[in-house]
Amino acid sequence: MENIYSKWHHPYKINKKFDKKVAYFSMEFGIHQALKIYSGGLGFLAGSHMRSAFELKQNMIGIGMLWKYGYYDQARNEDQTLRADYIEKTYNFLEDTGIEVEVPIHDNPGVKVKVYILKPEIFGCVPMYLLSTDVEGNDHLSKTITNHLYDSNELTRISQSIILGVGGAKVVEALGDADVYHLNEGHALPAFYYLRDKGVTKDQMVFTTHTPEKAGNEEHDGRLLNRCGFFGRNYSEDELRKEMVNDGLINYTVSALRMAKKANAVSKLHAIVSNDMWKGYEGISEIIPITNAQNQSFWQDEEIKKAWKKKSAKKFRERKTVLKQELFSEVLNQTKKIFDPNVITLVWARRFAGYKRADMFLYDLKRFEKLLSNEKYPVQIIWAGKPYPKDYQAIEVFNHLVNFSKNSKNLAVLVGYEMDLSRKLKCGSDIWLNTPRITREASGTSGMTAAFNGSVNVSINDGWIPEFEKNGENCFVLPEVDYKLPVWEQDEKDCANLYDILENKVLPTYYDKPKKWQEIVFKGIDDTIPEFTSARMATQYYEELY
Repeated sequence: MENIYSKWHHPYKINKKFDKKVAYFSMEFGIHQALKIYSGGLGFLAGSHMRSAFELKQNMIGIGMLWKYGYYDQARNEDQTLRADYIEKTYNFLEDTGIEVEVPIHDNPGVKVKVYILKPEIFGCVPMYLLSTDVEGNDHLSKTITNHLYDSNELTRISQSIILGVGGAKVVEALGDADVYHLNEGHALPAFYYLRDKGVTKDQMVFTTHTPEKAGNEEHDGRLLNRCGFFGRNYSEDELRKEMVNDGLINYTVSALRMAKKANAVSKLHAIVSNDMWKGYEGISEIIPITNAQNQSFWQDEEIKKAWKKKSAKKFRERKTVLKQELFSEVLNQTKKIFDPNVITLVWARRFAGYKRADMFLYDLKRFEKLLSNEKYPVQIIWAGKPYPKDYQAIEVFNHLVNFSKNSKNLAVLVGYEMDLSRKLKCGSDIWLNTPRITREASGTSGMTAAFNGSVNVSINDGWIPEFEKNGENCFVLPEVDYKLPVWEQDEKDCANLYDILENKVLPTYYDKPKKWQEIVFKGIDDTIPEFTSARMATQYYEELY
């Protein structure tokens, strides 16, 4: 029996404002805790986008990958340090669409790609088409392409891009084509090459760049990519030369910017940084800002929302206490520490990466000791986040925090940082800490969802924060440090500023001026909703990019 989703199909009446057919390609989607095809912020963002597109009745579909082992499951070694587990996932709520496409990769003329559908009614998102090479008839190597999100093997990683890009474009063809093809980051770049050959025009291709980080702007040797089948066919040496930059490399971001009619950065500041970063390359598209956002109905606690709408401090505090207790039962279970809901709770939780500086408190141990032992203004601090499993520097920081916090009753490091834990941390914290080196955080959407739930941002003035901050009124912002200074000097200054702001502003306000604190909390929610909700973002994509 033919699956109705083997043609472009939505189970709802499309809103006329959004009737352009858009295919949205992303390497990861954070749609629900149970569907483990995400690693972090990029996925959370894409998932919120797909949910809001569904709520707004947009004519959009998602094209993603069905990762057999997900990213990884974060667990602990016997000494409590980080362990990466790879556990096979089976999803009985996904259905086979009956669509199968073939993609030539390296010396294999036809890797089979099976396509599954996540129907809109399951989790409340637009139809999601998920690609898998774990198919009968594929050789062992081909079957493993869709094993691990962001595989560390270079050839596997390239193959993943080809499956998502060329395979995904072929799936959209099978469904009846799209009016607009949107690449969320450069991972699916082969789609643009394949589509260009098929006569899809520049007007139909758009691109989102997500990060100034080198790792997020992938580049590989052009000839290697050609041998792998990256361009959908074999390119001649002349064709290849036209695509190459930086001494024979193909830079995914540069190529996408050249082929797209229009591109966007993910905050106003990031647009400035991006235009500056890529301005030396010929023929690139304009990069406009469309600030990232998150889905309110998914991320905001209902009771917090009611208390905020009524501006009821009493109701808010009652609910916050319950949410703190839910988070603290997780702390107790994992670390055997009993946290107190009456004590201000600071959370640092996001992807573990060097530039995000999870361990900033430890740059001045004397002041940290003073902060932790202050009886007048007691604090509790929780860290959580997933390092990339081969980022040994980030793993070392994670493990150092685990070892450092073992014998402190008011410090905890949690594992299992996925959507459920993320929600608990945002709902149960009083303070959401954000400490990246300035200009390196493109957006930082976790601070938005924390603010939805009355957690006050204490942040470096980077990413989305400059668009939101009213320092001392809806959040607390560290003074800007010159990002051209040597890194250790930036770290020293930012660390001192973080302690100053906590000791002189945050803690005295929380403990001595509860009324003022409550005003800051409600103002934080006022200023994130609706401005930083993905309903605004999904609408803006249609109006300004598509």
